[in-house]
Amino acid sequence: MANLRPYQHRTITQLYDWFERNPTGNPCVVLPTGSGKSHVIAHLCHDMLTTWPDTRVLMLTHQKELIEQNAEKLLGVWPDAPLGIYSASVGRKDLDQITFAGIQSVRRQAKAIGHIDVTIIDECHLVSHHDTGSYRKLLAELKVINPALRVVGLTATPYRLGHGLITDEPAIFSALIEPTSVLDLVQANYLSPLRSKLTNYHYELDGLHKRGGDYIEKELAERINTDGQNVEVVDEIINRGRDRRSWLIFCSGVDHSYAVASRLRDRGISAETITGETPKATRETLLRDFRAGRLRALTNANCLTTGVDVPGIDLIALLRPTASPGLYVQMVGRGMRLAEGKADCLVLDFAGAVKAHGPITDVRPPGKAGQGEAPLKSCPECNELLHLSVMKCTACGYEFPPPPKPKLSLHDDEIMRIAPFQMRVTDWRWDRHVSRTSGIEMLRISYYSGLTNDPVREYMPVRHEGYAGRKAVETVAILARSAGADVFEIDDLAELAKVLSRSTPPTIVEYKRDGKFHRVVRRIWNVTATSSAA
Repeated sequence: MANLRPYQHRTITQLYDWFERNPTGNPCVVLPTGSGKSHVIAHLCHDMLTTWPDTRVLMLTHQKELIEQNAEKLLGVWPDAPLGIYSASVGRKDLDQITFAGIQSVRRQAKAIGHIDVTIIDECHLVSHHDTGSYRKLLAELKVINPALRVVGLTATPYRLGHGLITDEPAIFSALIEPTSVLDLVQANYLSPLRSKLTNYHYELDGLHKRGGDYIEKELAERINTDGQNVEVVDEIINRGRDRRSWLIFCSGVDHSYAVASRLRDRGISAETITGETPKATRETLLRDFRAGRLRALTNANCLTTGVDVPGIDLIALLRPTASPGLYVQMVGRGMRLAEGKADCLVLDFAGAVKAHGPITDVRPPGKAGQGEAPLKSCPECNELLHLSVMKCTACGYEFPPPPKPKLSLHDDEIMRIAPFQMRVTDWRWDRHVSRTSGIEMLRISYYSGLTNDPVREYMPVRHEGYAGRKAVETVAILARSAGADVFEIDDLAELAKVLSRSTPPTIVEYKRDGKFHRVVRRIWNVTATSSAA
């Protein structure tokens, strides 16, 4: 397991530790999208058969691409692995000591598969929490053949709409193993950060009904897919994505996907559509062109949420409202893979998903259907208890005022909610700087930590007219006072920078990454100096 990242190695160690402590039960390993589940599966299979040579392993999933990716990684680790692939969509039906299979192809093949010691299920949140469905039927039949069968689940989203966590009863999984988190992987530079923008245009969802916990697809498509809205949304995507190279757009239905792609092409953007009905050869060609940059935009309707590895995606547009936190995580997770020249992925949230589900570092799992407090309110006139949706009291006739529209707000980093990084400062330098784009004169501060670290830089547009300039002047005055510098009568920026460079720098700066730039959120001076923070 020498080639594994530390958290991948920790995943396998924690899995073995769990089995040692629990002679029965089935664990679910939670690994974020883009963390390399296929590498973990490959090394786990190799290690199990090396340690226990008679072990028989069945790896199940629902998607051809996942089978192929997992098989490729296993053969990369172990070229002579006793690997069989059983999947009609892949075009193979081989059984071996390790078999990677599509659930639709093997759901009735328990007798042919025979004795299995460990079943690994990729994207295991798709396994029904009831004793129904293809996965549960096959596992029950394999359990008859080998009562000691153990199941290992892997997923980035360990919950289901209408049920809650996949470990909640009735459940096939006994416990969650969480060796790392999205935040850990972003801060360790294993995943690309996301940025979110509150879009100028956003969909109105009032009056839409739900079935199975999520919006009814036909209703949603009719509400979202209109010519006027498509024009507004596509124009904003183009405007905000002008510096982005690879756009993945999630739409509300097949017709909406085609309509948005057509509108993009009308505006000169190379765009195509993939749906569940796209032929295999066409799909592979489109994905190849998308990876190579020959296609700038790819629209789809829920079919590119898993099994798609396009690291260069640097813009995701959410045109598909959803009540499912799992679907939300799967969609935005497509933009978290690292790629050369990619600083982050911009998420344009027309659908209100970030507001509905929270930042990707702290997603709110769905509750169980029928649980929670009843949605009630009391009449202010007669105290009658009424459902929240009632606008006129059935007892006294009091008419409730319409509820105010919630004020939308979203910061650039809201989808990540990353705690600020800290840097211990050993020196700082102030320079006069002129913006290459606007020509505005400003001050640039470079904070240094030792001789080998890249500086953290921030810019003070003190010559800018309006709020930005006033705010910068106020900040510089506070910094000068905290640093013990007398700059009250200095107007020349070069001279001002020279004086401030000789003053006392903060002990610590806290900052967030904003693309390739830094956003300093706090500066702390040592208590022995000025006992202040700015």
